[in-house]
Amino acid sequence: MDEVELEEAWLTEAGLSSLVTGSSEDEAPPPAEAVLSTLTRQQTATVRRRLDIYNETLKKRNKQPIRDVRDIFTQSDNDSADRCPSPFSHHSASPPSRYHTTTKTIRRSTHRVRSTLPTFLFEDQLPEHPSSPTNTHSPSNTHSLTLTPSPPHTHSPPVSQSRRADWLLRDSTYSEGVAEHKRGGTCWDCLHFIEDDNSDLSDLTWADDLSSCDLTQLCFISHIELSTFLVALGVQTKHTRPPRHRTRDGGVFGVPLNSLLENDRKKFPGIKVPVVFQKLLCILEQTGLQTEGILRVPGSAARLKYLRRELDRCGGDLDWSAVRQVDAAGLLKLFIRELPTPLLTHTHLSTYRSVLGVSSVLHQVQALQLLSLLLPEVNRDTLRALLVFLRKVVSHQDQNRMSLWNVSMVMAPNLFSCRHHGNKLSITKQREEMEEAVGGAQLIRLMITHQDLLWIVPSFLLSQVRRMNQATNQKQSGLTRTGRRLLRRKSDKNDRNQITEVCEGVIRVCAPLHTKVSMAIQLDGQMRAKDVTARFEFENSPVQSLYEVGGNICERRLHPDCILLDVYRANPHCDWLIKP
Repeated sequence: MDEVELEEAWLTEAGLSSLVTGSSEDEAPPPAEAVLSTLTRQQTATVRRRLDIYNETLKKRNKQPIRDVRDIFTQSDNDSADRCPSPFSHHSASPPSRYHTTTKTIRRSTHRVRSTLPTFLFEDQLPEHPSSPTNTHSPSNTHSLTLTPSPPHTHSPPVSQSRRADWLLRDSTYSEGVAEHKRGGTCWDCLHFIEDDNSDLSDLTWADDLSSCDLTQLCFISHIELSTFLVALGVQTKHTRPPRHRTRDGGVFGVPLNSLLENDRKKFPGIKVPVVFQKLLCILEQTGLQTEGILRVPGSAARLKYLRRELDRCGGDLDWSAVRQVDAAGLLKLFIRELPTPLLTHTHLSTYRSVLGVSSVLHQVQALQLLSLLLPEVNRDTLRALLVFLRKVVSHQDQNRMSLWNVSMVMAPNLFSCRHHGNKLSITKQREEMEEAVGGAQLIRLMITHQDLLWIVPSFLLSQVRRMNQATNQKQSGLTRTGRRLLRRKSDKNDRNQITEVCEGVIRVCAPLHTKVSMAIQLDGQMRAKDVTARFEFENSPVQSLYEVGGNICERRLHPDCILLDVYRANPHCDWLIKP
């Protein structure tokens, strides 16, 4: 890819396509104005550098850029007075000045629910669903093909987790925390990070907790932060044009994940992982966890070819009782390899490899976390189901002789495939292929070990999503400069008495599916989400969650241990809703 295509693709992934296409900012929610207004100074420098490269390359081709970088990032003297107020900035630990203020271009233009679907699990001890960290299996026939609804999404961390990862709770971005590495030192978090970290993940926001609208905006910020973070660490990333692969319309192998999931949802609404993938994991979990060499010992090539042909012919309606664990292992690896778009996607595959250039294990995990948040939803859910299963394989290594490194080495060629043309490889190519396999195994080892951290939304990303929502809402409401000043003055006046008002305030919780349609609840510093949902529970009622809806967030499912006073302070104008 040339530099123009590369930078244009990068800006598009960052939600800033209007800066290079000249389209109206109102056409693509959120507008570029909202994205830029939430960036830190380092993130802004990354965007400015990318846009500079784009414009300079266009000038070399004698083409005039759509927008000049100086018109976008030049700040006026009174920007700080016109910044949109943030109802949660009063309680933020970081100074507001580290965020990029509104721009000259924005000054010129001032005049002019996610539905929660049920998840399905196999009765025959299907591996736990990606959206549910808890195991919900019940013993039954190994080859039963019946699907039953699983319990709703819960957040209970593993029992062994007792410590909290402080770097997930800070309002400072990852790119701001690597100053010591620039000077050749080691930051405090790196010194205190343990390889087998069992952090307390309670009361944190998971990616599945956010609505699709919030996830889209989260991807914009994560994309910019990841580039800023890697540049701060001195890591270079290389992007290439994705290879063209012919996709199939029918069958199982070589079919995009979205197509498989769309077909499966006609029969099982709300399912998040393709049925065939779940069935393969199910067979392996039930019959192979204690089998020596699981995933490593190959099966019969002729039988694997036959089963593949049968699966493509019947579309998954196979007699699974005839599939042995060694067959399921071969089909699982083949399914991942044959995906037309890799499970880690063409866009981010090279970035995954560049993470190996980071010297600190903590910063490698942080980069993998940002990359995981950038994956499409179906890829993220499928990867999560795979990592949960691989962790179970490693937990039985005394019986199956498959250690963490052995599992990582076996799965690396499937997730980080290196396709060379021709049958014979030179010694150099063989050495490169071996190095890529070892590097891929190191990444898989990190992802298996720290998989629970990969799906957590850091506090700084959630704060920037809130700012983006607020900027978008204010733009849509058509607030003028004078209106923003009045709103800021009113907010400053309210902030002085905010703590007193919150402690004395009352929220109204709505539960449209219950006999108690709504309930007024007095807030205090100890009240948690589970305390509120418990007031609406009755005998044989399904487990339901408390949601934060509206205000500066589209929709967020609250963790049962979440303190509601903190949510109120971050989003005082939200609605409170109880639903499955």
